Amino acid sequence: MDLAEIPAEPPVRPEQPAARELYGSDCDTEIDGSQVIAYCHNGYPETDLLRLHVECERWWDLDGDGALVPLEPAGRTRLTGRCWKEVRTAWVSHQRP
Repeated sequence: MDLAEIPAEPPVRPEQPAARELYGSDCDTEIDGSQVIAYCHNGYPETDLLRLHVECERWWDLDGDGALVPLEPAGRTRLTGRCWKEVRTAWVSHQRP
């Protein structure tokens, strides 16, 4: 080992990534034909306001945004929505109270 290759100062420590924000329920969304069901669980210490959004496949079928549903810490809930015909996509949004 050559002592000249050893740096005089220790290398600069890289910055730590920002801590992940502990917020937002975990939701599983199931689409079955024209029906949508989302099962959500809030594993965090803050209330989460959930809203189910359903986008329908047919142009004449109205898309839907459900009402805000508060989910307390350690709580579980089921959100439902539907189209007249096929569902294109569905998702759950999260909002702080």
